[in-house]
Amino acid sequence: MSPNDPIRRQRRKEARPSELAAAALSLFIEKGFAATRLDEVAARAGVSKGTLYLYFDSKEALFKAVIEEGVVPLFDEMEAKLETLKDDPERLLREILLGWWEKVGMTDLGGISKLIIAEARNFPEVASYHHEAVIVRWMALLGRAIDIGIERGVFRPLDVPTLRQLVFFPLLMLSVWKNSMAGCVAGCPAPGLVSETYFDTYFDMIFRGLLVAPREESPR
Repeated sequence: MSPNDPIRRQRRKEARPSELAAAALSLFIEKGFAATRLDEVAARAGVSKGTLYLYFDSKEALFKAVIEEGVVPLFDEMEAKLETLKDDPERLLREILLGWWEKVGMTDLGGISKLIIAEARNFPEVASYHHEAVIVRWMALLGRAIDIGIERGVFRPLDVPTLRQLVFFPLLMLSVWKNSMAGCVAGCPAPGLVSETYFDTYFDMIFRGLLVAPREESPR
């Protein structure tokens, strides 16, 4: 036995809330919200159920911790970009959308969208919390990024609530696909993978529709 083993075991008994939230997220994605039990979360985190209850008294509390640990910091980062990149609206919108994909959509956090779609009616309080804490804030952020482009004369003055849906929903559905059908259907790419041309094509379509000035055609 290594001298460090007792220390590691002690640390597991004193697992931080972030470790418990990570364990909950993995189980929510694997089994769904309804089927996940608190004792399974404790076991996945390597602690007793009693230790888990020191921090969380329900699955709903664990779900909120997943959002606060994994998603809220991303919003803080992206909202800072609204100021630092305000003079380059095209880059601003590109970085916000890519940032969501890289830190949420293609990660385990992307499974939350599928979870909410599947179980919202059975857990309306969880769905309501997700709507207020995630969807409202994210769509407001996207809307502000588009508004900045319109205000600076870079983007066409189109309907912003519609635009933010049109630019984001393809990524949202790609993430839902990753956490549902991808890997289960013959001939589909492995979960998390997209074609090399996906984002080039995605942004080409978005900015050809948004930009006031027409794009230069690349020489063939």
